[in-house]
Amino acid sequence: MTRRIAVLSAGAVLLLLFGVLGTTVPVPYVAQVPGPTYNTLGDIDGEPIIAVQGRERNRTEGNLNLTTVGVSRGGLSLVQAVQGWFDDEVVVVPEEAVYPPDRSEEETRKANREAFLTSEQAAESVALGELGYPQKVVVRGLPEGSPSAGRLEEGDAVEAVAGRPVPDAQVLNDVLADVPPGTEVTVDYTRLGTPGTTTVTTRAATDREGSLLGISVLDQPSAPFDVDIQVADVGGPSAGLMLTLGILDLVGDEDLTGGKVIAGTGTIDLDGTVGPIGGITLKMVAARELGAELFLVPADNCAEAVAAPDPGVPMARVATLDDALDALADLRAGRTPAGC
Repeated sequence: MTRRIAVLSAGAVLLLLFGVLGTTVPVPYVAQVPGPTYNTLGDIDGEPIIAVQGRERNRTEGNLNLTTVGVSRGGLSLVQAVQGWFDDEVVVVPEEAVYPPDRSEEETRKANREAFLTSEQAAESVALGELGYPQKVVVRGLPEGSPSAGRLEEGDAVEAVAGRPVPDAQVLNDVLADVPPGTEVTVDYTRLGTPGTTTVTTRAATDREGSLLGISVLDQPSAPFDVDIQVADVGGPSAGLMLTLGILDLVGDEDLTGGKVIAGTGTIDLDGTVGPIGGITLKMVAARELGAELFLVPADNCAEAVAAPDPGVPMARVATLDDALDALADLRAGRTPAGC
């Protein structure tokens, strides 16, 4: 009897020990959960997500919500990991899938944020191109100490330098290659639809002959107004499609939502291609909880979306921006959009 009691006691101690370890010892996994959604037509803390300068924004009543995925901070315990594997609203993944081992957590966040900012630029370019605005050399930034500071601004379209037209960035570089450093040149530009002229004293280029204006530029459509996107604490490129649609609804000629609640996700390329993203099933949960009447799913995510245990929201398959616009037109007209 004594031996049996001893064995049972030892077993109880081991079970207790394993239980304690299971709830306290971290494992190299993190949990992904449905993150917040943001209506690209609305505000965050009283500030518009998509601000427009130089014209009035359209009045809108519906929603075009971008969806996100939240990630747990710190390693999960074994018990938490096991619980997550059996929860349809949690995805447990290896920590290195979210935080690459060759980067610090801060570096990963910075890279994700830069990807989001790149998606902002793509969304603006695609939306303005869809609206028919002409392609020009647009100022995207001025580094500290730039000779163009106070003379040119972000969003200006550079039309000519030293009297020579610059229809694209390559021609701009070619023109400046013929200009000696330290030369005062005239720069013709358009700002919010209004032509202007300024003078800039050039600086020596470091990667080619000639000089530079001290500006970063992109070849992109230029409109007589400026679009500024502000969504803090969101990283990655997956908001591109919904930002593009938000811009189109706010400055275009058509009400895209018809007052309905739309959610979605997907990257956007400059040619209007919608790319796949991660965490589609979690974003579907967020859309369902939002009460979305339609969820826009990148075509390459459709198989995963259809396999979700409880989609809970009508889905539309989108491979391009045109597909998304067609799906919204179908919804407004009472037709069923093409699904996954």
